Amino acid sequence: MFLLVLNFGALGIGILLMNNGPQDSWYTALNKAPWTPPGWFFGVAWTTIMIAFSIYMAYLIQAKSTANIWLLFFVQFILNTSWNYVFFNQHLVLVGLLVIVLLTLLVGYFLLKFRNLMKQKTWLMLPYFIWLIVAGSLNAYVYLTTKFSNEFQQQ
Repeated sequence: MFLLVLNFGALGIGILLMNNGPQDSWYTALNKAPWTPPGWFFGVAWTTIMIAFSIYMAYLIQAKSTANIWLLFFVQFILNTSWNYVFFNQHLVLVGLLVIVLLTLLVGYFLLKFRNLMKQKTWLMLPYFIWLIVAGSLNAYVYLTTKFSNEFQQQ
């Protein structure tokens, strides 16, 4: 239950840090990827991800509670919440992409490092990992189309 509160707290902090996020004129004017899901899907995806991740982390901590696991969890927490601020609030698309790449690598680390210990419970990390790949591609699309559009306009 504690991890569920922490993970949903991270979502709440992320929402606060995004400064109107998807409703902001900056975001609505962006050239978004054709595979960008509808807005309602983000809430469904993150709710599912945080429930599965909370269950995974509860079992992982029960099986192997170490300072390193908690450190990895809190690095994940910081990366997860900071992306909203960096991307939506500060409009730093490239920095946002770097944050997503780091977060994806960290979630991938959880998947691989603890797969023997967690066995079937490792599948609980898959929604998070897959979503980060999708989110990274959405962020990369915005970055690349903005970069090439600006370079094209300068010529």
